[in-house]
Amino acid sequence: MKSQRIVLASRPAGEATALNFRLETVDTPPLAEGQVLVRNHWLSLDPYMRMRMNDMKSYAPPVAVGAVMVGGTAGEVVESRHPDFRAGDTVVAQGGWQEMSVLDAAQKGVLRKVDTSRVPLPAYLGAVGMPGVTAWVGLVHFIEPKAGETIVVDAASGAVGGIVGQLAKARGCRAVGLAGGPDKCAYVKEELGFDACIDYKAHRDFASLAAALDAAAPGGVDGLFENVGGLILDVVLSRMNAFGRITLCGMISGYDGQPMPITNPRLLLTQRLRLQGFIVSEHMHLWPQALKELGEGVAGGRLKYRETVAQGLASAPGAFLGLLKGRNFGKQLVKLT
Repeated sequence: MKSQRIVLASRPAGEATALNFRLETVDTPPLAEGQVLVRNHWLSLDPYMRMRMNDMKSYAPPVAVGAVMVGGTAGEVVESRHPDFRAGDTVVAQGGWQEMSVLDAAQKGVLRKVDTSRVPLPAYLGAVGMPGVTAWVGLVHFIEPKAGETIVVDAASGAVGGIVGQLAKARGCRAVGLAGGPDKCAYVKEELGFDACIDYKAHRDFASLAAALDAAAPGGVDGLFENVGGLILDVVLSRMNAFGRITLCGMISGYDGQPMPITNPRLLLTQRLRLQGFIVSEHMHLWPQALKELGEGVAGGRLKYRETVAQGLASAPGAFLGLLKGRNFGKQLVKLT
């Protein structure tokens, strides 16, 4: 059986480009005992993939040059040699950038069955998948929000940030987002229900962004869910209240190697702040609790999300590069079938 895949053709020198990817057609290998063949219907594109393209020390090994790009997928079992799976099962997996994936079903976290009777299949790659769980773990477990507190999240219209704000509101907090452009800010406030949203593109320097944050969070900031780094982190840090909590999820502003200085790190001491970096796959014991709340929220219509969909595997590199530039709206997906 033929299948298309996208591999890492070369490592980026600075900014990633389309030349770093290569589309290939290959034969699907026969299954060994314990393996499952999945036809991927959907591919998830996420910012962390940019870091995996670099050969550098990180929480996960880099993608090897010539290897399939990593990524979450959702699809259907075609063939199975594992007793827990059978043809026709709907699953989410770490299937990578390819139409067909051969997976070792016994490997933890690689493959799981999902119920699409109340939650749409692509939502398992977004609000009820890794991005949603990332939001839940970072907010609920690390920031530990309390009613009446102010929670700030950047990339607020994205797959993670949008969920953070809604979860904060459900816990009685003031939710303040930062997003790029008036359309995204309108979505964050009007559809997702944030109390305020700052268009960071309209505030390019420290003083301007700080004044906008003062207006949106007049009582200061108690919790920061950080996805971007750079100027935004610097400004929000300057407005953190005593004993504030910062959860460091991503630093997309520096993924191409740009410096990200913090001008006043002394605030970490004087405000007695807690800053915690985290990787959601290292907290698997929290996933069932998170997925229960997220799934019930989506099924009940309380948890809102938006998807940007690219068509066909060949569109994945362009969609991914657009994601890194903020051109997507909400969760970036590729429809493969």
